[in-house]
Amino acid sequence: MSRVAVTGADGFVGRHVCRALIARGAMVRPLARDQECADRFRSFGLNTEAPVIVGDIGVDTDWSAALDAVDAVVHLAARVHVMNETAADPLEAFREVNVRGTQLLARSAAAAGVGRLVFVSSIKVNGESTTGRGPFSERDEPAPEDPYGQSKYEAELALKAIASETSLEVTIIRPPLVHGPGVGGNLLTLMKLVSRGLPLPLGAVRNRRSLIHVENLADVLALCTDHPNAVGAVFTVSDGMDLSTADLVRRLAEGMEKTARLVPVPVLLLKLCLGVFCKAGVYDRLAGDLVIDPSTVMMQLNWEPPVPVDDGLKTMGAWYRRERL
Repeated sequence: MSRVAVTGADGFVGRHVCRALIARGAMVRPLARDQECADRFRSFGLNTEAPVIVGDIGVDTDWSAALDAVDAVVHLAARVHVMNETAADPLEAFREVNVRGTQLLARSAAAAGVGRLVFVSSIKVNGESTTGRGPFSERDEPAPEDPYGQSKYEAELALKAIASETSLEVTIIRPPLVHGPGVGGNLLTLMKLVSRGLPLPLGAVRNRRSLIHVENLADVLALCTDHPNAVGAVFTVSDGMDLSTADLVRRLAEGMEKTARLVPVPVLLLKLCLGVFCKAGVYDRLAGDLVIDPSTVMMQLNWEPPVPVDDGLKTMGAWYRRERL
C-alpha cells in the first residue's frame, strides 16, 4: 500500500483527490494549512491518516513531518487566481507560494526519498484563449498572460530542474475550469443568476470552452501518482467535450429544475456593452474560446473521464438546488 500526501486536502479538489486515492487502495496523508483546515477535512469523514498541519506554504515551510515515509505527493495548494487582486506586486505574491514554496516542497520531497510529485498547474500556462487557433495542448509553447499563469509556468520549470538533479519523478497537470458540487467562483455566480430566473444575454454565444469535472480531475491525479507513463509528463486535461456558454447555462438550469432564460443579444453588441463598463475580461470568459486537447493523457495513460459532462453539470445544478435554494 502506497502512502500519498495531499496538499490542500480540505479544498474543493483536495477532498475528491483523497477519495480517488482511497478508492485506488492508497493510504492518504492529508496536509492542512492550519487547525481550521484540518478540522474541516475531518468533517468529510474520509478514511485517511490524521491531517498534518504544515502552515503557510513558502520558503520557510517545514515539510519534514508531512513527508516522512511518503511515496508520492499531490500538490494542490497554491495562491490562486483572484478577480480583485490586492497585492502591491501580484507576481511576487504568486511567486512566493507557487514558485518558491513549490521548489522547497520538491527539494524536501527528494531529500525525504519521496518517489513522485504530481503538480497541479493550470491551462493558463498555455494562455487565455484559443479564439482563432487550434486547441491548447502540452505540445504548445507556453504563453502565460497574467501573474498567476506566469507563476505556475515558473513552478513547472523549477520542478523539471529539480527532477533532472534528483531521483524525484515529476508529473504536471494543466486543468481548465473545474466544475462539480461545492464549486465557487464564477460558476457559482452563474448558477445564482440562473436560479433567480434572470434573463442572460448569452443566447447568441456560439463559443467553445473546455471544463473538467472535479471527480475527473481527481481520478487522473490519483492515476498519475503511480502510473509509469506519467513520469516526466505534462498533460493538458479536460472532460473531453466542449460547450458553449449558452449550453453550459442550459445544463445547469436543467439540474436546478429551472428554465434557462437566454436572450439572443448579438455578440458584437455584448462585447461593446461590456467594453463600455471596462469588462472586456468578462466578455472573453463568456464568449471567447478556450479549448483543450486531452488526447495525450487519454492515450498515454489509457484514461477516460469517469463522469460524462452532462451528468456532471446536472449533478452540480442539483447540488445548488438542494443546498442553496
